[in-house]
Amino acid sequence: MKDSLGGVQTVLVLGGGSEIGLATARRLVADRTRTVILAGRDTEALRSGADELRRLGATRVEVMQFDALNRDSHQSFIDECWSTVGDIDLVLFAFGVLGDQDVAEHDSKEALRIIDSNFTGAVSLLIGSAERLKAQGHGSIVVLSSVAGERSRRSNFVYGASKAGLDAFSQGLGDSLIGTGVHVLIVRPGFVHTKMTEGLDAAPLSTTPEAVAEAIFDGIAKGREIVWVPAALRGVMSGLRHVPRPLFRRLPI
Repeated sequence: MKDSLGGVQTVLVLGGGSEIGLATARRLVADRTRTVILAGRDTEALRSGADELRRLGATRVEVMQFDALNRDSHQSFIDECWSTVGDIDLVLFAFGVLGDQDVAEHDSKEALRIIDSNFTGAVSLLIGSAERLKAQGHGSIVVLSSVAGERSRRSNFVYGASKAGLDAFSQGLGDSLIGTGVHVLIVRPGFVHTKMTEGLDAAPLSTTPEAVAEAIFDGIAKGREIVWVPAALRGVMSGLRHVPRPLFRRLPI
């Protein structure tokens, strides 16, 4: 349960090996978070992050395995998380794949892998997490969406479609949870310098995992429903949404 000042005491990071997930965990531990679950496909890869969080002041860090594509295992995974640490104040959805757009356009298996990783797998875990948070009567869900979901672009429309679905679902979920004590924060970063984007040309207004983590921390503290990282992207994407389609498809984006 959150402490008397509203600080997050326990966080579950889905995608605990991602740079944004770890940066957010570090930011929370620097405040008052003391119990962390880092969850991902490769538990061995999570152990260095767990050790770092302990050095930074976390008193309990658990490492757990989950696979976004194995939906049949999601409910038992969620149940295990709660039984391991008790109440969870915050569930951070920081997993996902960029995928290969060129392959996905011609190979339905790759397209569906991207969609299942970023959208349908997340929906499965969102529902399970929301039910547990409602049952305990408090908590927050943070969902990493993307500006790519704001308007489908030729260069990454499969990834963009997966994030658009996730964003829309999360908005509706947040509305459905009003009055339950559970809050949903949707985070829409632009280009983030991570391993996933390494080798790609950086877009204007690119950002870092640490900046996204700070925006998440601030958004939770202020009870925001949507945050953009950086904030200037809100105006940029508002304009791009209204560009006529024949002109939009000519833009170098």
